[in-house]
Amino acid sequence: MSRLQIALLLIAAAGLAAVAWVTVPQAIVAAGLLADQYDPVALADREIARRLDATVAAREIEAALAANDADLAQSFVDLAKEHRVAVDPDLVSRVETAVAAAKSATRTAEDFAKGLVTGEPGNLAGLAGTAVGDLFVFGDVRDLVREGTRLAAGENADHLVLGLAGVGLAVTAGTYASLGSAAPVRVGLTVAKAARRTGRLGADLTAWLGRSIRLKKTDGVRDLVRTVGRVQGKAGTQAAFDSLKIARGPRDMARIAKLAEKKGSKTRAILKLLGRGAIVLAVGSMQLFSWMLWPVLALLGFASSTKSAVERYTMRRLRRRKERRRIADLALQQAARA
Repeated sequence: MSRLQIALLLIAAAGLAAVAWVTVPQAIVAAGLLADQYDPVALADREIARRLDATVAAREIEAALAANDADLAQSFVDLAKEHRVAVDPDLVSRVETAVAAAKSATRTAEDFAKGLVTGEPGNLAGLAGTAVGDLFVFGDVRDLVREGTRLAAGENADHLVLGLAGVGLAVTAGTYASLGSAAPVRVGLTVAKAARRTGRLGADLTAWLGRSIRLKKTDGVRDLVRTVGRVQGKAGTQAAFDSLKIARGPRDMARIAKLAEKKGSKTRAILKLLGRGAIVLAVGSMQLFSWMLWPVLALLGFASSTKSAVERYTMRRLRRRKERRRIADLALQQAARA
């Protein structure tokens, strides 16, 4: 084997080593994502640590304040604090002022009344009004009459709201019979119905609920809205609405509930920043496995190329040494004959 061939082998080995050096960090990230794919809390923490910085936090807080969403702004402040991301004190002060204004007695009374009458809550006070209406049957009867009248008149009626109102009457009766133990189901159903009316119920979840109601699988519906009630209880009304827009089925809602139980007020900011990436992997498992496979192949190629180059260089040296020894022996034999 020539020196040029050995040099080419060594260059190839060096190239494979460089590939491994670049891809190994990516493989470590892939391994971590695969390990956390069934743990929404760990998955969200990993992605938030990668995406959230002072610039992103300030941008999201400013956007929330501009949209008059003090709850979301406070959620980002809390999330930034948890991840030790610096936020301008003046901006924090503006958030505190906005939160105080949203919780004022006048604003609370207005939101409560709006939720009670329209059934379209925008915050906790509005949800309280809507829940009171539903708890005293007024809300479900209102929705049944409204949608039933439209249906009878040949107008476009919301069959899902109609079905949820029907389920709500049974849930309300169960709430009284169980002395309040079914309250999370009642609250979750109220949130789901309000989300549907205000366009904050995702298409996939809408289809699932509609199919379940048509097939009279009310147990599944109750389990889902119970989970929604858990999210509302731990992270707030707006977080429950956000979760209904992101979730595609009961499994997604269960993951969001687990996240809400751990993150509380920070849940909204996490869902806003990550979307479905907060509860599911943004890339497929096969792609992650390929990220892990490439550095392994590169390392194996490097080891194989290095081994081959060393073996061939050693054999070449041994052959040269044997040849020199043979020539020396011949010279000794010729000298002895002379």
